[in-house]
Amino acid sequence: MVASENPEARLGLPDIEGWMNAQQFETTADVKIPPQLVDQVIGQDDAVKVIRKAAEQKRHVILIGDPGTGKSMLARSMIDFLPKGDLQDVIAYHNPDDPNEPKVRIVPSGKGKEIVHAQKLEAEQKRAQKNSWMFALLFVFIGMAAVMAFMYRDPTLLLIGLIGGILLFMVFRYTGQRREALLVPKLLINHKLDERPPFIDATGTHAGALLGDVKHDPFQSGGLETPAHERLEPGAIHKANKGVLFIDEINMLRIESQQSLLTALQEGEFGILGQSERSSGAMVKSEPVPCDFILVAAGNLDAVSGMHPALRSRIRGYGYEIYMRSTMPDTESNREKLIRFVAQEVSKDKKIPHFNKSAVMEIIRESQRRAGRRGMLTLRLRELGGLVRVAGDIAIERAASVVDAAHVLDAKKLARSLEQQVTDRAIEHRKDYKTCLTEGSIVGIVNGLAVLNADSSMAEYSGIVTPIVAEVTPAQNREGGKIIATGKLGEIARESVQNVSALIKKYTGEDISNHDIHVQFIGTYDGIEGDSASIAVATAVISAFEEIEVDQTVAMTGSLSVRGQVLPVGGVTAKIEAAAEMGLKTVLIPEENMKDVLLEDKYIGKIEVVPVHTFGDVLANALVGSRKESLLKKLAILVAGKYPAATVPGQGSDRATIN
Repeated sequence: MVASENPEARLGLPDIEGWMNAQQFETTADVKIPPQLVDQVIGQDDAVKVIRKAAEQKRHVILIGDPGTGKSMLARSMIDFLPKGDLQDVIAYHNPDDPNEPKVRIVPSGKGKEIVHAQKLEAEQKRAQKNSWMFALLFVFIGMAAVMAFMYRDPTLLLIGLIGGILLFMVFRYTGQRREALLVPKLLINHKLDERPPFIDATGTHAGALLGDVKHDPFQSGGLETPAHERLEPGAIHKANKGVLFIDEINMLRIESQQSLLTALQEGEFGILGQSERSSGAMVKSEPVPCDFILVAAGNLDAVSGMHPALRSRIRGYGYEIYMRSTMPDTESNREKLIRFVAQEVSKDKKIPHFNKSAVMEIIRESQRRAGRRGMLTLRLRELGGLVRVAGDIAIERAASVVDAAHVLDAKKLARSLEQQVTDRAIEHRKDYKTCLTEGSIVGIVNGLAVLNADSSMAEYSGIVTPIVAEVTPAQNREGGKIIATGKLGEIARESVQNVSALIKKYTGEDISNHDIHVQFIGTYDGIEGDSASIAVATAVISAFEEIEVDQTVAMTGSLSVRGQVLPVGGVTAKIEAAAEMGLKTVLIPEENMKDVLLEDKYIGKIEVVPVHTFGDVLANALVGSRKESLLKKLAILVAGKYPAATVPGQGSDRATIN
């Protein structure tokens, strides 16, 4: 296979220095930030259009996408399009007919506080009047006891009068307080005049915080109990009335809570009741409290399967579903949006200095790298914002008035993910103990490549070199041979190893039914999942079966179809950089992944990247020794016999899957 004429030109990040120098700003202080929050959202143009419509028409929304792509920011921006004058105050009153069913009164915003204040003043006046009568009566009672004690020369009468006065005081005080407490309502929801519509983030709330609750009362009798209306606590659904209720990771809500949330959406009101059966509040249920809100439910793609079917149906029937973008095209207009993004992050933080052109250029280059595809920019902006803040902290530490490129580059080293720190130490460990060979050649051992955090919420991948060892032995039982794989493999990884048997038959022409094939993944303490090691496993097995040496300066990654086509995988840039750090010289990657390679400058020229299309290309680049040519000739004869001359082995209708 012929490599690219100038492969290094295709491996690095695009050069944007000339474009950046032409931009009309000196620091991000010169960049204008839109006043409306919705206009500050970067790269989600389709979602912004839907959010505007949903807010104006009061429709519910489901936002699904990767973390850090702007879901909560979009939800928060909806309140800018809601009317201000529709807010309501909610007051709870004692119900004399049924104390366990407090009455609820709805009044315009700003009136609830006035009403409750007036009721408190009236109750205080009555209390003061009762106190004056009480003290007058006590004075008369104790005075009469003192007169009688003086007349009869008996101090016992005075003591009896004092004790009786104390008892009367206790009776009057606590029975009076109980009646006065019943007269004073409780302000459940309070708004100021011209207040903005509420935005309530109910992510991670339990049932009581979401739906409302009734406090437990340890004194439930004897005149010491707290009135039921005083123990009512409104939930997030009530506080979000006439506003927006945002729930991220909606699938984490219990099904019962989702069912109650559905009822609140359907009815537009929901009574407050005790959530715990063991509490005295379990017997209390208020009259319905309004909860006319816009629900914005968010989560990752797997959150949809955890939603109550009826709840999702309600949102779909009365709203929109949006799948957030995780990348955007690397165009000049989108780069300008990233310049504004840096300015927005500095403005929000309020502690770090502004960025100059060179610093912004490094942020854009990092966005290109984290996108994982050439010609794209990442929209996982929360993590990119973390890099902005770390660079700003470094600039403050060095007493710099602006952040420059050196600060950003140092921030990249300082703000490495946990996974990257783990892989860096693993590389040092493997170098010290030589668990990974980087020179010479040997039979049955291949340097595979993997990523540590393929299933995490982080945008960055952390690559690691994983040696794969294969051995072929006679079958241990009469039923035939089998493939035995060790190394804490996941389900997909085990299936990919099983598929190797078909390729061995195809590329060697040998019947392996009377052989056991042992495959070991070295140092995979955290397990292996996915099929990106397929070409490495197949190469190791064929090397062991044919006793042909493998070049140990070569590492490889790629999935395999059962017909021998090398399919694209994920995290190729991180894998190549890990191989370079390990001291390897060449990396084989799927041809389709060449457009995804975005190496940092320090790796350019340090390692050769060879694209491969079929498994035959892999063997031609990985195997060495005197027996290599005979295997390739046998392979050519086998392929020529199975495929017409006009076709290439491996081409067909195989659907490429990204690992």
